[in-house]
Amino acid sequence: MTTAGRSQPTEAPTLVFVSPWILVGAILAGVVIGWLGITALRAVSGVGMDRTSPEPEDVDELEVYLVCRECGTEFRVTRIGELQIPRHCGEPMDVVRRAAGATGP
Repeated sequence: MTTAGRSQPTEAPTLVFVSPWILVGAILAGVVIGWLGITALRAVSGVGMDRTSPEPEDVDELEVYLVCRECGTEFRVTRIGELQIPRHCGEPMDVVRRAAGATGP
């Protein structure tokens, strides 16, 4: 007599023989992929980079200005460290050096 919904017992799974070379190759591939991933993450994170910022240098006597091309706004640069050109009116400002004592553009 068969009952509806019951399945017949199945055979136990058998172990499949795997070549030792395939196993060694898989482990080696995993180690290489892991090493590449860790190396890439270290490169992106900046480990080992020199994070000290340069000492600001006094450039007051050089008469250096940052001038906006659009509206003419000027900023006088008196100390300079790591130079990053600011934006004004959506455009990068120009670096202008003038003779000592000169005023205006």
